[in-house]
Amino acid sequence: MAKLLEIKGLKKYFEIKKGFFSKPVFLKAVDGVSLEIKKGEAVSIVGESGCGKTTLGKTILRLYEPTGGKIVFEGRDITHEEAKNLMWYRRAASLVQQDPYGSLPSFFTIYKILEEPLIIHKVGTKEERREMIYKALEAVKLTPVDFFASKYPHMLSGGQMQRVCLARAIILKPKFIVADEPVSMLDASVRIEILKLMRELQEKMGVSFIYITHDLATTRYFSEKLMIMYAGKAVEKGPIEKVIADPLHPYTEALLNAIPDPEPENRKKIRHVPPGEPPNLVNPPPGCRFHPRCPRAMDICREKEPPEVKIGDRTVACWLYSEK
Repeated sequence: MAKLLEIKGLKKYFEIKKGFFSKPVFLKAVDGVSLEIKKGEAVSIVGESGCGKTTLGKTILRLYEPTGGKIVFEGRDITHEEAKNLMWYRRAASLVQQDPYGSLPSFFTIYKILEEPLIIHKVGTKEERREMIYKALEAVKLTPVDFFASKYPHMLSGGQMQRVCLARAIILKPKFIVADEPVSMLDASVRIEILKLMRELQEKMGVSFIYITHDLATTRYFSEKLMIMYAGKAVEKGPIEKVIADPLHPYTEALLNAIPDPEPENRKKIRHVPPGEPPNLVNPPPGCRFHPRCPRAMDICREKEPPEVKIGDRTVACWLYSEK
């Protein structure tokens, strides 16, 4: 598969003002992340809350201005492209937000919600737009389409609202979608339904996905590749089955240990979950950011940041695999 998106050493820092005469202080939400996504590929980004997943996704979409690094989409560097020149990218790349209740305007009908991006991008006649809206509703299995098109968001269930969000994301036929925790606010009974629907849309349309989640267990249902983030850094990347079956980074291992086991006989097993909380990204610890919680930390982990090391078709940023 051809490469669609490449990010190199991407950074996004947020300035925190401490006072009129003090020096600016920065929160390093994303700090040097690199990733490649091929056409039609689905990549999951996993990590604890506050690790920078959502900020990374929004920076890739250029909803945030990058502090450093590079974003290349279909061979075009869009890192610092002016907003007025990014209308083509707004059509090619889309977002599914975490909260379907807050992301849909309550005073619009579903028809109007889906028509708005078509009007903004000057797509089709009124009749052509109607056909595109109905096809999008059919694609996300909201039928009969006339019934749902006339409804307002508050008349729908959470799962139905998220389907509308998916319909809005695909209506311009994008090449790339960032789905930011798309099932975290839904009932457990509909989460797998939505993930399977996203997978079906991805395969039918050939669209590339970034699936952002804190739930490592759901990634198997959706993606081929997995990236683990911790405190603004990418600590492990690779094919999802290999990463889950044989984690290299201690943090990946910790995330896997934190997944509840449905088998009753396994619940008595000792689960080695590291204590403590992720670090403050205003003043992260020196060296490896995971070392204060890592059971295998060495002296060098406290002093130097580990480089990314390639091991087969995987990469890991850990001194256990790097030359000291």
